[in-house]
Amino acid sequence: MRTRRILPHGQPGLPSKRQLMEFIQAAGGEVQAREVAQAFSVRGDQRHGLRKLLRELRSEGELEGRPPRRHAITGKPPPVMPVTVEEVDEDGDLIARPIDELFGELRVRLPHHALERPAPGLDDRLLIKLFRQQDGSYEGRVIRVLPKGAREVVGVVERAGDGFRLRPADRKLKHEFLLRADKVEVAIGDLVRAQVLSGWRYSAPRAEAVENLGRPDDPRAISLLTAIEAELPMQFPQAALDQAEQADPVTLAGRTDLRHLELVTIDGEDARDFDDAVHAVPDPDGKNVGGFLITVAIADVAHYVRPGDALDVEARKRGNSVYFPDRVIPMLPEKLSNDLCSLRPHEDRACLACVLSIDSKGEIRRWKFVRGVMNSRARLTYGAVEALKLGDEAAVPDEVRLPVMHLFDAYALLRAARDRRGAIDLDVPERKVLFSENGLPVGFKPRERLESNQLIEEFMIAANVAAASELEAKKAACLYRIHDKPDALKLAALADYLRELGLPWGKNVSKPGDFTRLISRIEDEASRQIVSQLVLRSQAQAVYHPDNIGHFGLNLRRYAHFTSPIRRYSDLVVHRSLISALGLGEGGLDRFDEGEALYELGSHLSSTERRAMVAERTAYERFVALFMQDQVGARFEAMVASVQRFGLFVSLLDSGAEGLVHVGGLGRDDWMHDEARHALVGRYSGEVYALGDRVTVELEEIDHLGGKISFRLVEHQPGPASMAAAKQWASGKKRRAGLNGGRTGRGTGGGKGRRRF
Repeated sequence: MRTRRILPHGQPGLPSKRQLMEFIQAAGGEVQAREVAQAFSVRGDQRHGLRKLLRELRSEGELEGRPPRRHAITGKPPPVMPVTVEEVDEDGDLIARPIDELFGELRVRLPHHALERPAPGLDDRLLIKLFRQQDGSYEGRVIRVLPKGAREVVGVVERAGDGFRLRPADRKLKHEFLLRADKVEVAIGDLVRAQVLSGWRYSAPRAEAVENLGRPDDPRAISLLTAIEAELPMQFPQAALDQAEQADPVTLAGRTDLRHLELVTIDGEDARDFDDAVHAVPDPDGKNVGGFLITVAIADVAHYVRPGDALDVEARKRGNSVYFPDRVIPMLPEKLSNDLCSLRPHEDRACLACVLSIDSKGEIRRWKFVRGVMNSRARLTYGAVEALKLGDEAAVPDEVRLPVMHLFDAYALLRAARDRRGAIDLDVPERKVLFSENGLPVGFKPRERLESNQLIEEFMIAANVAAASELEAKKAACLYRIHDKPDALKLAALADYLRELGLPWGKNVSKPGDFTRLISRIEDEASRQIVSQLVLRSQAQAVYHPDNIGHFGLNLRRYAHFTSPIRRYSDLVVHRSLISALGLGEGGLDRFDEGEALYELGSHLSSTERRAMVAERTAYERFVALFMQDQVGARFEAMVASVQRFGLFVSLLDSGAEGLVHVGGLGRDDWMHDEARHALVGRYSGEVYALGDRVTVELEEIDHLGGKISFRLVEHQPGPASMAAAKQWASGKKRRAGLNGGRTGRGTGGGKGRRRF
């Protein structure tokens, strides 16, 4: 049970800023909002005042926040924190990094003479007490070693004397392992999953092979090794599989019959699980001329997955489905995800439907939720629906042609409301991998963002808003999808950079639509993409949390994920809360999922979402590198996508593949990193390489297992950013003292890496 902190004054009510800062300091430098509310007995409407007070302290730079809505004194790590040992230096001291992402740049030294025996080793997780040194660095004292399960590593087998060693595929692991292969037959060059063995400290780390995954150039192994590295569960427990197999189709008993509605699903061509179906008709209400009735029917996963059962335990652990280029690791067994829960055409399916009335301006007038049975009229693709919109009547079946056109009419109203409201709309292209019949990557294709895609997005947003609003009105538990305002310092840096490019833009951004208007003014497509990336980097990360602060990016006061319970556990939680709050039958929210547990669940689901995003990006990079491994020596047109002190990350214009041009290959100069202008400047030559520059590069080296690509610079075409930086440098307005840099010669192309956006 969490101990309640009581302030010395012991008086209820909203604290002053001074009292609040003193409380956070006494609590170790970091608290959650609800802890402040408990300590000061803040209740009811005063909670809004407390949130405002915390936001003001963050905007003033006194506090900094991170998911899930924790508040910390700026730059001050807590006195006690969990860390992971990442290095043993030559003196035997341990170097550890915080597990908490907020202090990810901090490194803590654990002196060897203060370590108990047996001493911790690499990758051990420790709880330590911090001690700040006079030079500003930190040392730590180990309080205890945190429990850790058997750690696994995936890598390539190499020769080591008379035995083997394992070179990890994970680029974050800097050490190799002596490999024992008593239980599994391995050969040089094989891709192997191994279990890290304990007991090593000063000697080389050891591991034991447990599975031979095949050859590293086999595309079928890429997603598998990525999943293992990310610790994604690959198999369902037998109890969960048995429960799914025993599930029966739904009946109409106790449900609303929605089978008369001409509902359709609209998804990508390769979709297999259909979460949502949509329908729209002109509103027959004479008081709503020009408005529409919209029905968004969502798979009723809560009917099959009940709190605490085997399916629920596994789905909660996974948090979400993970989508690799060649396969899916689902949150639910296939019996449910692709069958009973999937809204397949011409089959009765259980659903939780949101029925919305929108007016002629696209504003939501009212809504209701019903638990029903539906029958999809057709499984449509984005391409087919777009073709119908463009006049190809044969693109969709006759019986759904008019209903689909009604969908576009309703979408036009919702889109107009979104444009008036203002939301961030970034031009950040996505690409998909194209495969041959035997599973080899053969190319890449930009994911089209058709009007039909946006149609579904707007319908889902409307239903998500209604779900959050309904639960808030009922004072029911909810996992909101919250998105905080951007960091003020990042916005100031962005504004300074844009001003030099001739795009004046104020530092005080009050609405997300300001970003969209900025991007829409940029005519050059490459520049527009670069600015979109910079805007994206300036944004806070959206998370799941029971305390609602709104969604900045969409400019919405209330928002929750409701529309994808087959692939997101957060949506299942919202379904269960609606079922409980509205009395819609069995399968509602378990009482143990409310209160404190909901905070922990939101943090867990935000974490599994980030884990999935990193794994998906890593797998994509590996497929790109595998595709390009036979093109060493080929030349490509590219654009500078990121500038670091050690080189330029470039993006190929045709495929979007990204790789590094190391600073050692830019010529003999003292290259200075102008971080504010996203540029590398030659101290003596005055030559500038900056974000958005067009370049011709030659593919120099490929490491498809690590997803690393290295290029050699052949030609350089300066862009607006480099010309602006060169002008400032030549005029002497930017002094060297403000730059970070180091002298390099004509390097060998070492220090290669990958930047993942």
